[in-house]
Amino acid sequence: MKGLPRLNKKYLANKLLGQEIADYPADLLEYPERVIQFGEGNFLRAFMDWFFHEMNKKGIFQGRAVVIQPISQGRVSQLNEQDGLYTLLLRGLEKGQIVNKKEVMTGVSRGLNAYTQWGEILRLAEDPAIEFVVSNTTEAGIVYSGEDRPGDNPPNSFPGKLTAYLYHRYRYFGGARDKGMIIIPAELIEGNGDQLRAIVLKLAEEWALPEDFKAWVREANVFLNTLVDRIVTGYPFHERDKLEEELGYGDENIVAGEIFHLLVIEGDKKLQEKLPFHEAGLNVIWVDNLTPYRERKVRILNGAHTSAVAVSFLAGIDLVREAVQDKLLGKFIRKTIFENIIPAMDMAPEELEAFATEVLERFANPFIDHKWLDISLNSIAKFKARVLPSLLDYIEKKNNRGEASSSALPRYLVYSLAALINFYRGREIRDNSLLAERNGETYLVRDDIKVLEFFAGLWGRYFAGEIDLEELAGDLLANQAFWGQDLNEVAGLRASLVDYLAAIEGKGLRGSLLELLES
Repeated sequence: MKGLPRLNKKYLANKLLGQEIADYPADLLEYPERVIQFGEGNFLRAFMDWFFHEMNKKGIFQGRAVVIQPISQGRVSQLNEQDGLYTLLLRGLEKGQIVNKKEVMTGVSRGLNAYTQWGEILRLAEDPAIEFVVSNTTEAGIVYSGEDRPGDNPPNSFPGKLTAYLYHRYRYFGGARDKGMIIIPAELIEGNGDQLRAIVLKLAEEWALPEDFKAWVREANVFLNTLVDRIVTGYPFHERDKLEEELGYGDENIVAGEIFHLLVIEGDKKLQEKLPFHEAGLNVIWVDNLTPYRERKVRILNGAHTSAVAVSFLAGIDLVREAVQDKLLGKFIRKTIFENIIPAMDMAPEELEAFATEVLERFANPFIDHKWLDISLNSIAKFKARVLPSLLDYIEKKNNRGEASSSALPRYLVYSLAALINFYRGREIRDNSLLAERNGETYLVRDDIKVLEFFAGLWGRYFAGEIDLEELAGDLLANQAFWGQDLNEVAGLRASLVDYLAAIEGKGLRGSLLELLES
């Protein structure tokens, strides 16, 4: 809103310190820089920088992050105009109660632009107090680029920038083994730390850097694999005027996210002494093996989304929270998770059930408009990665217990596949989208063009009377490009799928779903 003072260090000190929105001492504004952070976007500011702020409030980290804008366009100028300060909104359900927190964050000291201040960034490598690297440069950020060169100002890729930064530090401190960095990537790719280290070493080889530098990278630096989890919706544009009126100041850097947060780190637990997240009450877990936690997230949270997306949307529901609140769809989602997904997993059931309960609460968040159509993007690949493993493992576990094949199928997951096939029920592709209908209204199915062409041809043959549902299901299950195998070989799956396809066609989505849940 026009006329409001801008949030900055002076305004915070004079007007806000000691109030609920900034209930902490002024010391937090003077803590030294201990972290170099590649990425100034919404996620890191609502996640890692919030972690540093929370630890600083407890007096147990006493450090801030200098954030690097890793691409030419970004928001470090807006951050610097506010002295690195911004308001974080954490909103959602917590144990059934609505929570709406607002707090000014102090975990960022300043921002630097890699494309105009590269020399200043390299000088940060000379500071012994800076011993942590944090990054979130999107999933496409941890990639090898053969175009990077050691003399670039700066190298274009994030791994290239990091390699140049580490080499400058190595040279400045004479290869001292106690001057390595602890590197915490937050990109959403499997083995993010391992992949980043491999690219740095590859670049060091291509750049003909000293063998001792490569040994220093391997021996003196720690690249941690991580799993991060928090929905961050970013700047709440539609609430801007209302929020700034409530706050009493202007803030170009407001960021909103959910209450839930989780950071799982695969690494030496001794590092907790340097990063005492647990002492601040943060949901951070140090583990020897990240795989079970990644599987838990992919199968329960992501798997619930993917198994419910077509069922919910075709039932006339547009938002995730509306599906959880709907009597019929809410029951389907819960049964899918607790009766089909969790029994197929190997972690302790009580741990999985506790996580699932949190997931359902997150789905019901009244502050997030999560659209099923947005979630539906590339649903076939998502089903293969997120749902199919649960479906197959459920069958294997049932068979290992000697149960009959008719009861070995996870019926809610099979039904979700039938609904997904109906979601792709279209014959015309326009502008790289498949046109389908819900209740007489057209919607766009977005996926790889080869996927869309397959479904357009499949349903086209069905509507032309060339194939029946039995053959349609068989062709779909036989598509190894989709599933990596011929799913017709899974006992009973084709027959069950055909039954659900027929039920959806004959009774509609809600009618067939009601029959499924009551059977």
